[in-house]
Amino acid sequence: MLEIKQFQLGPALTNAYLVADSSTKQAVAIDPAWDGEVIAAEAVKQGWQIGEIWLTHAHFDHLGGVADVVKNVDPPPPVAMHDDDIPLWSMQGGAPIFGMRIDPGPEPSISLKHGQKLKLGTYEFEVRHAPGHTPGHVVFYCASEKVVFCGDVVFLGSIGRTDLPGGSYETLINSIRTQILTLPDETRLLNGHGPETTVGAERRGNPFLVA
Repeated sequence: MLEIKQFQLGPALTNAYLVADSSTKQAVAIDPAWDGEVIAAEAVKQGWQIGEIWLTHAHFDHLGGVADVVKNVDPPPPVAMHDDDIPLWSMQGGAPIFGMRIDPGPEPSISLKHGQKLKLGTYEFEVRHAPGHTPGHVVFYCASEKVVFCGDVVFLGSIGRTDLPGGSYETLINSIRTQILTLPDETRLLNGHGPETTVGAERRGNPFLVA
């Protein structure tokens, strides 16, 4: 069974996810936004081993907890991210723009690419490159469970902001149409902020996407 624990963490109330294959006890932390020790403690409570950290993108409010996850997990899990967001990562995810400083944690050592397959126990996730919010934004799609961890690409009735460095409205809309709306309507969208939605709900009712 694929188990998903959701946390709302940090100054931007970001959704962070602890995802595990309950049969193998293997887990990943997706976008550990803040308070990484909380995520690590939940894994211990559940008897899960965090083997990797997957980042949808490199904004500070999605990786502010990476350092503390790494410090509290043995062995320390490697970080996976798309190379196009390395420049953003190297600038603390843009935290200084908002008057903050963070420890972004260890430099990502797993380079994510479009179409790449990631394993979590017996489950397979497809990496889909979906730029526009940031140049290296990706989403993680598990077809067998009909779920996408979509970061800040699309929200319930809205889309990710494109006014920050590296953002592009046209690129983001294209990413949503090619990487999200091509999935089955019943696919769950677990995003970076706010409540979850589905592909079908956004196809029919998202004002940014309805022609």
